Amino acid sequence: MHNNMKYGAAGTIRHASIFFTIAIFSACGTTRSENMNSGRGSGQEPATEMISVSSAKTESRQIQDFIQATGTLIADETSNVAPKTAGKLSNISVNAGDFVREGAVIAKIDDRDAKLQLAAANANLKQAIVSVRQAEARLGLSPSGTFEATAIPEVRAARSNFEQQQAELRQAEANEKRYRELVETGDVPMMTYEQYRTTRDTAKSRFEAAREQLETAINAARQNNEAIRSAEASVEASRTQVATAEQALADTVITAPFTGFVTARPVAVGEFVSTASVIATIIRSNPMKIQIQVAEADVPNVVLGRSVSVEVDAYRGRRFSGVVTAINPAVDTASRSALIEASIENNDNALRSGMFATARVTKEGGSTGIFAPKSAVYNHQATQSFRAFVIENGIAKLKVLQLGNEEGDWVQILSGLNADETVATSNLDQLFEGAHVSQ
Repeated sequence: MHNNMKYGAAGTIRHASIFFTIAIFSACGTTRSENMNSGRGSGQEPATEMISVSSAKTESRQIQDFIQATGTLIADETSNVAPKTAGKLSNISVNAGDFVREGAVIAKIDDRDAKLQLAAANANLKQAIVSVRQAEARLGLSPSGTFEATAIPEVRAARSNFEQQQAELRQAEANEKRYRELVETGDVPMMTYEQYRTTRDTAKSRFEAAREQLETAINAARQNNEAIRSAEASVEASRTQVATAEQALADTVITAPFTGFVTARPVAVGEFVSTASVIATIIRSNPMKIQIQVAEADVPNVVLGRSVSVEVDAYRGRRFSGVVTAINPAVDTASRSALIEASIENNDNALRSGMFATARVTKEGGSTGIFAPKSAVYNHQATQSFRAFVIENGIAKLKVLQLGNEEGDWVQILSGLNADETVATSNLDQLFEGAHVSQ
């Protein structure tokens, strides 16, 4: 029992010591807190508590009214590229997702048959040209010479013979006439006259034969000239065949119809494709298009060329600009709205076909709004509010804000600030109501 009392006394002493220590620390803490509170309560700030900040002026700006609607982005152009000729694919140069330029090769079809057809067409052309030269040579014409029947050697020879026989006939007729008169006067015997008459008849027969020969030569020359024309026509037909074969060879190369992205490539090397087969699907993504439904009451405020801005969830805070390109003249009787189409700039190809977007179509007129730099707005996480500090005579005044739309590096202030006020734009996390600042 004595031991228990001794232990109890020692325990009492130990507890008293701990309580005394806690009391001392509590007293010190209370004194420090009271000193700090007394300093703040007196309204006196330490002379050294000066916060350096940069500043800017709020601005009053004209705000455009707009019509807001939602829609889906679609490609400006979509092409299911098909070959112009049937055959087996020998090469494919693109995959889904690739960017291609207009005219770039995206696939090739086996061209061996096309090359053989072209070689055969070229051979036929050469043969046709040779036939023309032979026909011209028969007439004594130079290549591409002009046809004249009288200039043909055969015709010239026949005409020379004809003229000779004509002269001999005239001489024979003159002799026959003279000796006939002499026979009538009795100056020469009948036998002599008969000789000259026979000579005339022979000359006449030769003359007729020479004339027929000349006509035959002329007709033959004309026929040969027609043969040249026919050969020349064959040359043109052969050239057409060559051009067709060249086109068939060129058609084995499949190219992109415009600059864009490949969204699908449903075929593979070795497949047999026809003119109905889709080799690849290409879309033109710059610009993009959006179709939106605008209420009937707002349709009069939409005109071609009116500016449009688009926002998508993938790029929050970024606006893509464009213009109205088409307005459906009919209003849908069920929804009482009209379909509006706009073209949206997409220079960096950030927008994708199929994205859901919110579009704003600018209206005429507008209102006035207050704008402040984004750097002047502080998101206070504890209160989930937006704040700014107005600087008046070197003192920071806390303002709670309601924000509107953004315009570049500026944001619209729906409430909390007035125009032409000076606001802090740096060290906002260090500022508080009544803080002394230097600019």
